[in-house]
Amino acid sequence: MRLASAGWSVLITSRLRGRLSRLSDMLWTVWKSRSNYRVAQVDVYSGLAFCWAEAVCWMLRRAGKPYVLTLHGGNLPEFLRWNKARGIRLFQSAKAVTAPSRYLLEQVREYCPGVRLLPNAVELDRYRFSERRVARPKLVWLRAFHEIYNPGMAVRVLALLTKQYPDASLLMVGPDKGDGSLQQVRALAEELGVAQQLEIVEGVPKSEVPAWLQKGDILLNTTHIDNMPVGVIEALACGLCVVSTEVGGIPYLLKNEQDALLVPNDDAEAMAQAAGRIVAEPELAAQLSRAARRTAEQFDWSLVLPEWERLLGSLEGVNE
Repeated sequence: MRLASAGWSVLITSRLRGRLSRLSDMLWTVWKSRSNYRVAQVDVYSGLAFCWAEAVCWMLRRAGKPYVLTLHGGNLPEFLRWNKARGIRLFQSAKAVTAPSRYLLEQVREYCPGVRLLPNAVELDRYRFSERRVARPKLVWLRAFHEIYNPGMAVRVLALLTKQYPDASLLMVGPDKGDGSLQQVRALAEELGVAQQLEIVEGVPKSEVPAWLQKGDILLNTTHIDNMPVGVIEALACGLCVVSTEVGGIPYLLKNEQDALLVPNDDAEAMAQAAGRIVAEPELAAQLSRAARRTAEQFDWSLVLPEWERLLGSLEGVNE
């Protein structure tokens, strides 16, 4: 136990040093490059990342630069409930605060009444649409391997679906966040006897995401916590049939039985049944696929970019 504890201590210390080094680089970049920009945009997440945003905004104020905060993450509302004063203080220091989803917009209005909606966007022409008139039991999972995204649920869905469709398969694409989730997924696949039907790709360049998505017909979004996941929007754009847990901002993005099928959190049986419906009912698959593309079209950069240009243009020189 002592050796194990010592090992974890070294690992944690190493990670902390790495994070502090990255934060130092960020702060130095903000200061060193201050003559090269007029307005800054700062992403705000919960947890330790919130501290990073506070530090970056402090440096921006020292540099005399106005900044826009962009809120992210399904866990941010819970974080703000326990850190209300810090949240209000940070929001009031910004020239504008934006949220990428109506869910996050509504959740943070208590702390920032002036928050405005500017959704996540994709370059729609990069995502070839293929209507799933007949959906195969080819599942895709596109998230980071971390416990909040519940990757093990996708493996359980695969195991349940193979009882009805022995040729079912699952492609999991995403970076390993180092909390043991990836190892647990591999172990669970062996335990449930579906290791041969599981392919894991540990993250791909953004430019390759559309091609990987096209390898499947059904996207599984298994997350415990969510806001407005870009990966789901990308799948919608490609015409995949989406089955997602009904958590956080997902019901604001997707409508059950219209452009996706929604199931309770961590309910692998319900998700497997939903995926089975899509395979068994071609009319449902085609309906979901067409509606998915229409939903994705709302988030094309051609619609979102002008809103950003107007906002940032209005802030140029406000501190000069």
